[in-house]
Amino acid sequence: MNFSKAQGAGNDFILVEGEQAPRDWSRLAIAMCNRHFGIGGDGLIVILPSNNADFQMRMFNPDGSEAEACGNGLRCLVRYVLDNGMADVKAAEISVATMSGVKKARLHRAGGRVTAMQVGMGEPKFSAGDIPVAIEPEKAPEPILDYPLMVGDKELHLSFVSIGNPHAVYFAQQAVSDFPLSQLGPRVERHRIFPSRTNFEVARVLSRKQIEARVWERGAGETLACGSGACAIAVLARLHDYTDNKVDIKLPGGILSVEWAGSGEVLLSGPAETVFSGEWPDENVETD
Repeated sequence: MNFSKAQGAGNDFILVEGEQAPRDWSRLAIAMCNRHFGIGGDGLIVILPSNNADFQMRMFNPDGSEAEACGNGLRCLVRYVLDNGMADVKAAEISVATMSGVKKARLHRAGGRVTAMQVGMGEPKFSAGDIPVAIEPEKAPEPILDYPLMVGDKELHLSFVSIGNPHAVYFAQQAVSDFPLSQLGPRVERHRIFPSRTNFEVARVLSRKQIEARVWERGAGETLACGSGACAIAVLARLHDYTDNKVDIKLPGGILSVEWAGSGEVLLSGPAETVFSGEWPDENVETD
């Protein structure tokens, strides 16, 4: 089975065309994303035909679970279809169907080549049921900001949002490099108030135009970047009045830019490039 490896700000993905043959994609993701015995990646992206968009994307985490949304993965998919002649080279926009709806990538060109991509990530959702987070209604005004949550012996004041998938953001005063993410990340992800688990971000506001952050991704652990996580941070920082409408999120793997005016769709911009291509041995392919 042919595959390509791509990355956006260090958030790396394995991409395959799903029409090659039916697969047990969850089991395949576990095998292929393994960084010691497989290819290695933060997720497996399956590219499929769609009836209501140019392409369909399914994204499977390294633990085999399926994610509803993935901003960096969307850009990597768009890079793949452009590089492999699957999309009109002059197209101004490419639409991709995901579990959280159809997303559109706007392409900016210079000298005949795509120099930037901006992905529409949809409108953020703030209700406890939409995120989802199991909080009593009287304790869950919209938006839910700075909610005190005991994680072990540490109280974290978390803010919640759905960017097609659930996010909990902690705004720290100290440098994010000092935050014990490897210890607290898995405990927040699987805390009982998150019925579908959650992505967890720790962020520190550097100015009204820049935030530094680290991300613990649901089903993947700590990653170098997360597109939907960057959007979640930007949206919640804007609601706190920490930042302006456009902000750069500085992650370990690079910088992602997010625009949100306080309502409407969130726009995500950042890099995406192909790293290498190869073939996964047939004997390592699990079929349905």
